[in-house]
Amino acid sequence: MSSLILYVTLGISAFDRTLAFYDPVMATLDHVRSEDATPGWAGYGPDYDGGVSLWLCHPFDGGAPAPGNGPMVAFRAASAEQVDAFHAAALAHGGTSEGAPGLRPHYTPHFYVAYVRDPDGNKLAAVFHRYGLEE
Repeated sequence: MSSLILYVTLGISAFDRTLAFYDPVMATLDHVRSEDATPGWAGYGPDYDGGVSLWLCHPFDGGAPAPGNGPMVAFRAASAEQVDAFHAAALAHGGTSEGAPGLRPHYTPHFYVAYVRDPDGNKLAAVFHRYGLEE
């Protein structure tokens, strides 16, 4: 069975600033930047045959990147500690908080999440949805 989504792309405005944010933030979730990226692109996650990946680049139309109100990319975390580290790394590298790490029982009783915006305003989340159920 294949997954519904192949990849997600976010528009960026400054490549070096983007790498300075995403490299440490994604490392908290055990993702490193792809070595196979086309110049001007950064990618994290598996290749096309291995699952969903995240790609960052300047918008194709040459315009400024513009995050929407509602779109968000949520990354799977392996623990609540990874969610905490994700949030801290984002704030330390130019991101802003959109919601501190914690349980959000209005979603499910075990939904532990943190929300941030990257330096271009894209909304990101790290989610550990089995909080308290670790074996």
